[in-house]
Amino acid sequence: MSANPDWYDSGLNHIWLPYTQMKTMRPPLAAVRTHGSRIVLADGRELVDGVGSWWTACHGYNNPHIAEKLRQQLDRMPHIMLGGLVHEPALRLAERLCALLPSHLTRVFFSDSGSVAVEVAMKMALQYHLNAGRSGRTKFVAFKGGYHGDTLGTMAVCDPEEGMHALFSGILNQHFIVDLPRDERSVADFDAAIAHHADEIAAIIVEPLVQGAGGMLFHDEQCLMHVRDVARRHHVLLIADEIFTGFGRTGPMFACDVCDVVPDIITLGKGLSGGSLPLAATVASSEIFASFWSDDPGLALMHGPTFMGNALACAAANASLDLFEEEPRLVQGAEAGKTMAHILGHALTLPGVVDVRVRGCIGVVELDRIEDLNSLKQAFIEEGVFVRPFRNIVYLTPALNIAQDELEKLCTAILTVLQRR
Repeated sequence: MSANPDWYDSGLNHIWLPYTQMKTMRPPLAAVRTHGSRIVLADGRELVDGVGSWWTACHGYNNPHIAEKLRQQLDRMPHIMLGGLVHEPALRLAERLCALLPSHLTRVFFSDSGSVAVEVAMKMALQYHLNAGRSGRTKFVAFKGGYHGDTLGTMAVCDPEEGMHALFSGILNQHFIVDLPRDERSVADFDAAIAHHADEIAAIIVEPLVQGAGGMLFHDEQCLMHVRDVARRHHVLLIADEIFTGFGRTGPMFACDVCDVVPDIITLGKGLSGGSLPLAATVASSEIFASFWSDDPGLALMHGPTFMGNALACAAANASLDLFEEEPRLVQGAEAGKTMAHILGHALTLPGVVDVRVRGCIGVVELDRIEDLNSLKQAFIEEGVFVRPFRNIVYLTPALNIAQDELEKLCTAILTVLQRR
């Protein structure tokens, strides 16, 4: 197979790629096949994937159980709208998700992307208060270093300074973006901000334990528990954005499980379908759902993504949950984390490395700076791995069940490339 298939050059003239300055970008790699934790390129090279396709492929690629369930569902019914109709994969998945989550999280609203799942959570929180006659609660509290999506509503609750959306500051709705309560000063500032603005706040939104796209920033259980306690004290809703942290990525099935933090709304995505198809979910408490339960149609949640609850995607998600039940996936993720901690720890001796941190199946090497991201990415490809550094970090979020030799190759490649910087 040639390095440039016939579809590559002509199609590249028409596609618009994500997070990319198209004028100055390096030509993207042409992928033609995947298997396990490997990406096969058109020129025949194989790369060990260190990022799991933006953190989604928790079981690796082409998992045979997921593939078989997809084939079965495709023969029966690939999609049917949820307007006036329901189908078995969506109902079974909703029931299974609620069984995994705290008992008061009882209602699942499906969508097709994480950003939309967060938009729905924000809309639910706003209308929860509106339905109760509290029209003044229109603001959200979010945290510096946070990231919740690229749609207009979610951009407004991302970090306005360090995030990807600084260009839009001043245009978006204005919310309260504060420091996570990590120490005495930030705890006092957070408490004061919530107390002063409680009557304006619909909800606090947080990525539990790890802020992903904001820089793979970690915080501890005490920080998360404090956020929960302050939300309860001031009757403010708590939204846990577990789109990145859920499905074993931080260790347990969900990050909130670590310290029994129970949110009012949780958003799920990425690993939900095992990395196979677009699917996300917003799961709300019984109390929130009850505020919409009325004889008045005007109090209903007026939202409905066209492909919400797609039957194929739900079948994949049910198959993914099968794998979590039947295989030691969380244990495998924990073992992968130990390997990353052991090997990546050696990076602390390298010039320019300021921190190495691991949580669950997330490994992070933080640098003082990265002057040329494109060159660094290319260096990893030359080592036979697919690693996507951003800002000043090099990170790994591999499949939870990645083979030991492949994980060691990823970690060793990071050490080798950083040694040459």
